[in-house]
Amino acid sequence: MGRLAPLSEEPNINEEEEATNRSSKGILRSTQTWRNWIKTHLPSLALFNKRFDFKVLLSVLGCPLFPVSAHPKLPLNEQVSSTAQYIIQHFTAATGCRKLEGKVKNIFATGKVIMAMVDEPGPGGASASSTATLSEKGCFVMWQMVPNKWLIELVLGGHKVAAGSDGNVAWRHTPWLGVHAAKGGVRPLRRALQGLDPMAIAAVFSPAQYMGEKQISGVDCFVLKLSADQTDLTERSDSTAEMIKHVIFGYFSQRNGLLVYLEDSYLTRIQSPGAYPTYWETTMSTKIEDYRTVEGVMIAHAGQTNVIITRFGDNLKTGAAITRLEETWTIDDLAFNVPGLSMDCFIPPKEVQKDYPKKNFDWRSPLH
Repeated sequence: MGRLAPLSEEPNINEEEEATNRSSKGILRSTQTWRNWIKTHLPSLALFNKRFDFKVLLSVLGCPLFPVSAHPKLPLNEQVSSTAQYIIQHFTAATGCRKLEGKVKNIFATGKVIMAMVDEPGPGGASASSTATLSEKGCFVMWQMVPNKWLIELVLGGHKVAAGSDGNVAWRHTPWLGVHAAKGGVRPLRRALQGLDPMAIAAVFSPAQYMGEKQISGVDCFVLKLSADQTDLTERSDSTAEMIKHVIFGYFSQRNGLLVYLEDSYLTRIQSPGAYPTYWETTMSTKIEDYRTVEGVMIAHAGQTNVIITRFGDNLKTGAAITRLEETWTIDDLAFNVPGLSMDCFIPPKEVQKDYPKKNFDWRSPLH
């Protein structure tokens, strides 16, 4: 698959900047390594197990969006007026991101992923121990310009997806659908909020609803909840697909204040004319770990995501159909304020620009 024209504009780091900025050297090496990985693996991964559905994996796990739009950033030292803001104050202190307020212009990250489809035990009574996992390795590179411009490219098993936002429209390119825009308002990339951008995490969760305390993976946590409002749900619906809910819970450790777990749930009602309705529910749970210091800020460098897709309805005679997906991810490099990253890097493809005929899809739906 050819590279999209807007994505061909890489950060232009000249030789003088290269010599004076050590982090930039690491970024250049990481980007080159990432591109070499693509060149090496794309041809060799052309053949794969037919049961391994890359379309589902990349649609759901490749570049999902956060349920809500990013709110205007509030000063991190403002008066605490809610329990959620009190928890976020502890988070900002724990990560050390206060020192970067107003100083960070962009973020760069590269990482690796292992995605898998997990076979559920069959109706014949196969035991859970016989469940087979089919997995593939991949990698990604992500650029983000504070606050709402971002770009990601991810390669898995010979397939590449790209997605981005210029602050006005979010778009995605897949081998099976081409370029298309996301429905609803512009939302952050979920992957960036998995511990990679503590400033965005603080801004997004500051207006959240406090839900109490819960132990998750053996860690005592405070729980914050965010929900997509009805207006956004309506904008993300159409004549055959109704978005019923999209909520996310953030779990912040009571011991160290860090975000250690994300869990969101996404329910859609599908009904074609003259047919019974079918419901698709996608639950995505992410464990966030391996926090390390990058330029004085604590950044998560690893995690695991588990997805359960449930399809149910009166027309399914055999009962609910369940699909399980898994992803393990690690961060290789992350840096702030990459020299040469300009607004031009986030220009969307012509297919999603104002005067081009629109085709909008719900990204995370297995239907797409």
